[in-house]
Amino acid sequence: MAIPSFIHDLIARGALFVSNDSGGKDSQAMLAELCALVPADQLIVMHAHLPDVEWEGSEEHIRRNAGDIPVIIAHAASTFFEMVERRGMFPSPKNRQCTSDLKRGPIEREIRRYLQANPQFGGLIVNCMGLRAQESSGRSKLQPFKLNERNSKAGREWYDWLPIHDWSTDQVFARIAAAGQEPFWTYAKGMKRKSCCFCIFATDEDHTTAAGLVPSLYGRLCATERRLGFTLSMSQRTLPEITGIAA
Repeated sequence: MAIPSFIHDLIARGALFVSNDSGGKDSQAMLAELCALVPADQLIVMHAHLPDVEWEGSEEHIRRNAGDIPVIIAHAASTFFEMVERRGMFPSPKNRQCTSDLKRGPIEREIRRYLQANPQFGGLIVNCMGLRAQESSGRSKLQPFKLNERNSKAGREWYDWLPIHDWSTDQVFARIAAAGQEPFWTYAKGMKRKSCCFCIFATDEDHTTAAGLVPSLYGRLCATERRLGFTLSMSQRTLPEITGIAA
């Protein structure tokens, strides 16, 4: 990976680098790169825990690959199902409260706490995310590096960086293999993405695979769809219509 000079400058200034980690392939490959670039005492791993909808073994996988790098678990004030019940609907591309309320908000809160408890970083933060251009047209338009003005206050200088934004899927898996690691177990079961077990952005194939891997969660989601009259999928088809599997 070609490292921009300003990243080297931020390392030299003693910035704290935060590797956001879902346990998926992109997070894992990004962390492997960061571990080779950033001094260990300037690097932490941040994971947003998602009760009920997170794949089993996610935290263990993240901690195993992080080695001696500190891993901080961020907890939201409510669970995914509590959020859905409160709103009376599932998240949508225009109202992605699952991202803002359950992931981004709790992670940013924990970063602020860590900075406050560790003044040696001087409030200088590089928040790293494994978003890639190849994943979607929306992500292809993201700036790989920018000042986060919203969080750059109260003595903080906060940057957002997408270290592997231009990587292909093949490069991601190759980097994981080069680190002597294995991808998360769901990829071997046929899942193409590793986010929540069921996701509004998942393909029909991933929903079908997940239904077989976590049938109890599948049944709970199907029951929630029926009760709310609102579908998880953006296609407005119910999960049983997508998967062909009765709840």
